[in-house]
Amino acid sequence: MSKDQNPIAVPHGYRPLDAASLPPYLAEHPALSARLGGGPAAWQVDEVGDGNLNLVFLVHGPAGGLCVKQALPYVRLVGESWPLPLDRALFEHEALVEHGRHAPGLTPAVYRFDPVMMLTVMELLEPHIIMRRGMIQGIRYPRVAADMAEYMARTLFFTSDLGMGGADKKARVALFCGNTALCGITEDLIFTEPYMVHDNNRWTSPQLDDLAAAFRADAPLKRAVSRLKCRFMGSAEALIHGDLHTGSIMVTQEDTRVIDPEFAFYGPMGFDTGAFVGNLLLNYFSQAGHATEADDRAAYKAWVLETVEAFWLGFAERFGALWAERPGDAYPAALFAGAEGAASLARAREDAIAALLTDTLQFAGAKMIRRILGIAHNIDFEWIEEPDRRAACERPGLLLGRELLTNAAAYPEIAAVTRAARDIEARACG
Repeated sequence: MSKDQNPIAVPHGYRPLDAASLPPYLAEHPALSARLGGGPAAWQVDEVGDGNLNLVFLVHGPAGGLCVKQALPYVRLVGESWPLPLDRALFEHEALVEHGRHAPGLTPAVYRFDPVMMLTVMELLEPHIIMRRGMIQGIRYPRVAADMAEYMARTLFFTSDLGMGGADKKARVALFCGNTALCGITEDLIFTEPYMVHDNNRWTSPQLDDLAAAFRADAPLKRAVSRLKCRFMGSAEALIHGDLHTGSIMVTQEDTRVIDPEFAFYGPMGFDTGAFVGNLLLNYFSQAGHATEADDRAAYKAWVLETVEAFWLGFAERFGALWAERPGDAYPAALFAGAEGAASLARAREDAIAALLTDTLQFAGAKMIRRILGIAHNIDFEWIEEPDRRAACERPGLLLGRELLTNAAAYPEIAAVTRAARDIEARACG
């Protein structure tokens, strides 16, 4: 990605906060300080931002806690040499509020947004942990498939032309069109850079040098990812989260919450569903690298693939049910009256969901490839310290990623995808 070397303009009064300056800021807002209880001297502040872009603080007080997320005017992963607009915080706030309205209980509650400081104060999720970290430990989350199916069915349906009026949808599209900087990051880091020689790329070398070079020379693969990039850039289907991997989900055994929608914009639905499926598949392949003599992770790997299947089947059922209950502007009820019309509309729903599965698998494949060959990797693999062992896990992930990206139509059901994951891993290990 080309980086603009000019500093980003910041609002008058903006300043990055730290553990010392955050308590006085919170004390200026009675509703926030009341949630914490006591006064600033009694509050504990921990800066925990381990992502690529922002500051994140957890604040504990005698009465409760808060999470504070503040945008920085640059990419934290790289530093000030890569400026990034602060208004991404506005888009994240808008998406949190809208998705929270459509999928209550599946996002953190938002208590305050400050358009000068470009920060959001929200519910502190405890004892939740990042789903990706729990999966590396081999922890099962019995609710996550159903919860993520519900979250995506509702947020994607109710922000699409199927669930919104046309004028309202266009107004929301116009607002989120401003999130161009983060869309540009996605367009470059996912759909372009991994398929060329680029300074941002990295992989487990020399173990994966052959596949990285093969992908750069793979004309059918590059045509497929470029077509997919066009879908991402031009299909304003719904308000998507835009970065919905297992690091953007916080979980307990009983609760699931989706966080960090700063990449949100109106894009193709399959990008969100594909990101989740792709990251589950990456975790499946990583499990061999986390296995021990006491736990070969075979049972956990089976659970991961069961979760892939349960998520998609649950999503398809819920999305179809919402559509059947609430015909919107895109498929007017007047055109589908009577038994024959109802059957015709049911066929339209089936066709649309089948097409969405194809999109999901293609986007999943692109996500899998970028996380192994691009700039930002998953700790699922990165925490496997021994390079040969790590590469042995990553190789089948790359192979399945290519297969899904170039040949998604050959997988008309999700069970075929999980079979392919098992087969590719078995061949790679054999």
